[in-house]
Amino acid sequence: MSTSDAYLMLRTTIGHLIMAKVYIGKRVVDAATPTAAAFTIWDAEITGFGLKVTPAGSKVYIYRYRAARPSAASSTAPITLTIGKHGNLTPDQARRRARELAVMVATGVDPRQQARDALAANDAAEQALRNKERLNGELSFDRVSARWLSHYENEKGRRPRTVEQAKHVVRVHLLPALTGIPVPNITRADLQAIIDAIPVHHRSTRLAVYAYASVLFRYAMERGEITDNPVRLMAKPTAPAPRLRFLTDAELVTVWRATDLLRAPYSSFYKLLLLTGQRREEVASMDWSELDRTQAVWTVPASRAKNNKTHIVPLSVAVIAELDRAAGEHVNQPLAWPISGPVLTTSGRVSIKSYSKGKIALDEAVRLLREHSAPMEPWKVHDLRRTLATGFQKLGVRFEVTEAVLNHTSGSKGGVAGVYQRHDWAEEKRAALEAWASYVERLVIGTSPSNVVALGARA
Repeated sequence: MSTSDAYLMLRTTIGHLIMAKVYIGKRVVDAATPTAAAFTIWDAEITGFGLKVTPAGSKVYIYRYRAARPSAASSTAPITLTIGKHGNLTPDQARRRARELAVMVATGVDPRQQARDALAANDAAEQALRNKERLNGELSFDRVSARWLSHYENEKGRRPRTVEQAKHVVRVHLLPALTGIPVPNITRADLQAIIDAIPVHHRSTRLAVYAYASVLFRYAMERGEITDNPVRLMAKPTAPAPRLRFLTDAELVTVWRATDLLRAPYSSFYKLLLLTGQRREEVASMDWSELDRTQAVWTVPASRAKNNKTHIVPLSVAVIAELDRAAGEHVNQPLAWPISGPVLTTSGRVSIKSYSKGKIALDEAVRLLREHSAPMEPWKVHDLRRTLATGFQKLGVRFEVTEAVLNHTSGSKGGVAGVYQRHDWAEEKRAALEAWASYVERLVIGTSPSNVVALGARA
């Protein structure tokens, strides 16, 4: 029987029951016309290769096979794979694909499972690419550290000084070694190498790098960007020994006299530090809106206090005199303090920030005053707080009052005592600060009565 005769027989077949097989070529495909029911023309050469014709006229190449049975007891139903639609594929292209599928089945390979495996492999490859792009992009240390710094800076109650220190640690110590490295790939060894590169005697710096790195990587862990904090099992650097330095009475007098050699507002800055015992950043950022001359108090807002609690500092007569002098640089009438604005400023707009330059200038003034005597032992601005506390002890001020003046939350204000003992020591603080100012005044006047103006006197 010729091919054309066989096809004529196919066209006369009732429904979709096809009893004969033909060579599926262009002529056969073109001649296949739809019927009320879908039917399949099977190829005479390749077993399982067929052309399915739908009532809508769609012609689709298919391949039907049975997968190899895993065991003699199991059975498999015929599986039909779609090779492709006629028009998208020619009969010859469909035939070549059917032959490939037949070879796979003959060798025990299930084409359907292979397709699934290929799809899974493709998905895995795409996921691996996405993971790589994420590791080298949003999870690179420079990006993660930038996100953390933004989060850290905007946390409620975060002090500007702490934020600046965090930025310094990231910029100076972490970024040079870790930029571009995915955070999940950073190990304890990487971080230990950074700390080891810091000189051993710089204990404060080592401890700061350790502490801020721990907070940064904990942030990444909490966000699911890493599974563990690499700092967790690192040995914590040895903390620096607590400073015990305070100014002796003679040194206190020298420093006080040296402040008179400084230009404004640094002269007032160091005197206010010495007379109030408050922290450097708190005094430097003092604003006229925080001061009440009538009540003689300075209210340090919680946003600027280290323990995030509003702190009331009574103003001694000597401090008010110093503020009067500072106000005189702003208005013609010294007693009329400005309503707002920075107290200590060189521009009239922002508070002083050049702490290092100010201390260098003060140290030079001290050197000039002592050029014919032994040089003064090195000291830090923070030592002025310890000097005031030591002076309070000399004056018999209660420990609780000293803690209240310094705005400490440990010691007498810590634990249960801090919860139940609510006395604010306002009067005691005022008495202690007045006594301290008088003590300093007596020291300075006693050193050179003819050349020193009393602390409470107006300039």
